[in-house]
Amino acid sequence: MKFNYSKHVPNTDNDATGAILAAAADPKVISLAGGLPAAELFPVEDFRASANRVFDEHGAQALQYGGAAGLPALREEIIRNFLKPRQVEGAVENIAVTTGSEQAIEQIAKMFINDGDTVLVEAPTYLCTVDAFKSFGAKIVTVAMDDDGMKMDALEEALKAHPEAKLIYTIPTFQNPTGRTMPVERREQFVKLADKYGVPVLEDDPYGAIRYSGKAVPPLKHFDKTGNVIYMSSFSKILAPGFRLGFVVADEGFIKTFTIMKQIADLHSDNFSQYLVADYLAHNDVDAHIAKISKLYQHRFELMQSLIESEFPAGVKHSNPEGGMFIWCQIPGDIDTQALFDACIKQGVAFVPGDPFYAGESESGTMRLNFSNVDDDTIREGMKRLGAAITKFLNK
Repeated sequence: MKFNYSKHVPNTDNDATGAILAAAADPKVISLAGGLPAAELFPVEDFRASANRVFDEHGAQALQYGGAAGLPALREEIIRNFLKPRQVEGAVENIAVTTGSEQAIEQIAKMFINDGDTVLVEAPTYLCTVDAFKSFGAKIVTVAMDDDGMKMDALEEALKAHPEAKLIYTIPTFQNPTGRTMPVERREQFVKLADKYGVPVLEDDPYGAIRYSGKAVPPLKHFDKTGNVIYMSSFSKILAPGFRLGFVVADEGFIKTFTIMKQIADLHSDNFSQYLVADYLAHNDVDAHIAKISKLYQHRFELMQSLIESEFPAGVKHSNPEGGMFIWCQIPGDIDTQALFDACIKQGVAFVPGDPFYAGESESGTMRLNFSNVDDDTIREGMKRLGAAITKFLNK
């Protein structure tokens, strides 16, 4: 049967990202490709206790339909545990619970983008956001980065060249894929530029709590005085991704519209998961849990970084993140990264090639490495294989 799909469906069945992840799933391959949190740190017993309390105290309600904006108790916990510590103002009416960050990105793209509309993104940026924006027919304009994130002169140049831009998307803290973090002064300038040119900002902050060095910086939303910044985050990296819970913080009028759109999509996010997470946050020290995550990730990052310097050929550049889950590398020369990926798979190790993270022209020889979900011995063996495969590829 040949289906007559809408124009929002890609006109190709080529799934490069899926193919990469499938190859990395081979049990003979050490995968440094995924963005998975460390499963051994999931607070299983604490959630078991929360589940018992939820069934005892709210059993029928937790199994019933819920409100589209999310469980009020969970939104209160978001304010207490996440917004106040990050210096973000917000009431319950400013928050909507989402089915992970992915739903927030897709719904906001749907709300802003018509065919041909312009959106501005970092180069590189989160590959699933690129796919979401493209699915709604966006014209994606990329803005250059340096080691401190999106460059403000490049952003203003893009805003001047594209006064019709509908949205700016950014990951200013421990950016995916580069791990870079935007300093305070640049964040203040970013918000002022967005206000000046009247373009809303979608700030994606799934990794911001996982800091293991340097000084914490408040989100862009902290500097927002006009309601122009839409802030989003997730429980996936700090609690467990299986709950599929995230949240959006924005102007109350925006949240009302967002909630209507979300209701059309799924009525509401998983109600039982919301009760579980709300109970967990009310009865446990989430900061202590995040500190445990950060300590482990710092160790794994430092180990991987040291092995890049000892196992990789000379001239390989890498990012130096102060938190998050990724290291961004660039191999010198005119490198076909997909061909390099294929060569590395043959040596039993996988990474994510940089190309899918670029909405426009990609940089040669780029790759993203993940350290959060691999133990020390696996990191050592994987980096040894990767270094040998890169050296062999460069010398062929």
